[in-house]
Amino acid sequence: MTESPFPDPVRLPIEDAIDLHAFAPKETRAVVAAYLEEAHRAGFHEVRIIHGKGQGVQRAIVRSLLSTHPRVLGFRDAPPTSGGCGATLAYLKAPGESPA
Repeated sequence: MTESPFPDPVRLPIEDAIDLHAFAPKETRAVVAAYLEEAHRAGFHEVRIIHGKGQGVQRAIVRSLLSTHPRVLGFRDAPPTSGGCGATLAYLKAPGESPA
C-alpha cells in the first residue's frame, strides 16, 4: 500500500454506492464488509457496489461476501444504466432489524 499524505485516516461520507476500482482484489472483502455495516447504520436499504467487468475477480469476491453477509437480504446485477454486470445492487435489512 502506498504512503498516505494524511497523518490520520480520512473519513468519507457514506453514500449509496462504492467504487472498488481503487482497491486491490485482496482488499475487496474487508472494504465491502465495512462499507455494508456503515451503509446499514446510515439507513440505506439499497446500495450499488461498482466492481467493474474485467475478468470478474472483484465481482466474484463481492458476490461471495453478499451471499453470506448478515445485513444483506439479496443482490442482483445493476440495471444497464447503472453499470449492468459491472456493478451489483445489494438490498440491506432495515436498520432496526438484527443480523442473521
